[in-house]
Amino acid sequence: MSAMDGNQKTKDIRELNAQAIGAVFDQYFSEVYRYVLYRVGDQTLAEDLASDVFTRLLEAVRDGRGPDSNIKGWLIGTASHIVTDHMRKKYRHPEMELPASLPDLEPGPASEVDQREQSRVVQAASAKLTPEQQHVLTLRFGQGYSLEETAAFMNKNVNAVKALQFRALAALQREIGEVDYE
Repeated sequence: MSAMDGNQKTKDIRELNAQAIGAVFDQYFSEVYRYVLYRVGDQTLAEDLASDVFTRLLEAVRDGRGPDSNIKGWLIGTASHIVTDHMRKKYRHPEMELPASLPDLEPGPASEVDQREQSRVVQAASAKLTPEQQHVLTLRFGQGYSLEETAAFMNKNVNAVKALQFRALAALQREIGEVDYE
């Protein structure tokens, strides 16, 4: 998309053009959803939080505070804030999660338990990282963005992103301990 197309789309959104808003949703929802899913690890919750991002977009546009030019950056930044807010609430008021359905016995109960435990350990360790460290890991590994793209999203230079990523991975390794990659 050229800068001119992006500026027109931003103008159409600011005018609450339904077709432009639908196009933005169609173009960016899956990317916002993947970002949120990587951070929260729950599909249903990720759908809810990703939808909240677009609700905030509509509210911001209605109130004259919408994105000026970089819609994608605004959406990912808003998703980051929503996930961080959710994690804070969850940390303050932890809930016991019950499985939505019976486990699929196809791979075997032991392997499913192991996989869930590994996922729980990684999620718990990730929750102890700073929001900025969580954000950089989500952009780099959850979304697959390059260092340059991540730096642009975070308004940092590439070396700062490299250092932040290194510190985040080191903190995860310290928290999790040795990992067996069989």
